[in-house]
Amino acid sequence: MNENPRIAFTIHATDGPARTGEIAMRRGIIRTPAFMPVGTVGTVKGMKPADVRASGADIILGNTYHLMLRPGAERMARLGGLHGFMGWDRPILTDSGGYQVMSLSDLTKRDENGVTFKSHIDGSRHTLSPERSIEIQRLLGSDIVMAFDELVPTTSTPEVQAAAMARSMRWAKRSRDAFDSGGAHAENAAIFGIQQGALDRTLRGDSAAALIDIGFDGYAVGGLAVGEGQEAMFGCLDFAPGQLPADKPRYLMGVGKPDDIVGAVERGIDMFDCVLPTRSGRTGQAFTRNGPINIRNAKFAEDEGPLDPACACPVCATWSRAYLHHLDRAGELLGAMLMTEHNLYFYQALMADLRDAIVAGRLTTFADAFREAYKSRNERE
Repeated sequence: MNENPRIAFTIHATDGPARTGEIAMRRGIIRTPAFMPVGTVGTVKGMKPADVRASGADIILGNTYHLMLRPGAERMARLGGLHGFMGWDRPILTDSGGYQVMSLSDLTKRDENGVTFKSHIDGSRHTLSPERSIEIQRLLGSDIVMAFDELVPTTSTPEVQAAAMARSMRWAKRSRDAFDSGGAHAENAAIFGIQQGALDRTLRGDSAAALIDIGFDGYAVGGLAVGEGQEAMFGCLDFAPGQLPADKPRYLMGVGKPDDIVGAVERGIDMFDCVLPTRSGRTGQAFTRNGPINIRNAKFAEDEGPLDPACACPVCATWSRAYLHHLDRAGELLGAMLMTEHNLYFYQALMADLRDAIVAGRLTTFADAFREAYKSRNERE
């Protein structure tokens, strides 16, 4: 157990590489394995914070890139920080902004200092460096701050991957130094480093060694879930988590689909985030124990059953597939809200089931049964 009062990680049980436990922070306990709903611009889309909490979420994620552009980090600080602004009083993890800068922006310059880019909103120019990323996360009042890193596609040449990993490790040291200079925020928050190295075991090992030498409160496996496919991702996760400290939380960034999460938990991952449950809810896709369904399909027009008969969420207890089909086809906001709520409950129920299975020493049995049922639906979304 980490005795640091800012963050304390306790492992209660293990089953193979999988672990379950809790992360204690000043704003609350995070049960692991944990799924973090994504609150991109200060909202988990379509959900009130109390309803996000009711779904079982212990922590949410905020996006540094989006919030720095609108409403702005300094304005957020003047308004009391992200927690009070959005009405969420539990832990928030903020990403570093690096992924969004490199995927959404019109890049103009990338060098050792950082990245200079044009806003996707109004074309204004900004520079994001390790120091500025950490400053923004401090102004937001983040509980778990992520180091600033450089992400390149897994299809990049080995030379490009190696250079980006090495730069990310230099930026990790600058991120750590900037965090430590943050006064009262640094005394109450935590910072995670991000392992890079694409799918290469040696690069990943070198990255892990550099991060451990710097020292972080937790460690993320970065650079996956960017199009390499599940088989390649799992191949990397067969070794990458084991290169990181066993006594610190391990966070797989941007993952993912329910079966991705199950496989990653089996390989030792403790934390996840993904826009999938909320984005899918807004586009008519519901997750069920028997696989995803598209509520827009005509076959649901007179289906009086719940989205998922095995689900205990308020949506499944109250409304039929037929009603949700009608709302979606009519373009009613309530349809997107209810579908999102169900999906978040589904994800949190999955995490609870995984935690229980690890405690009981039956994770493999649970995971195999989940995969068999989840892939049983003929309709694939």
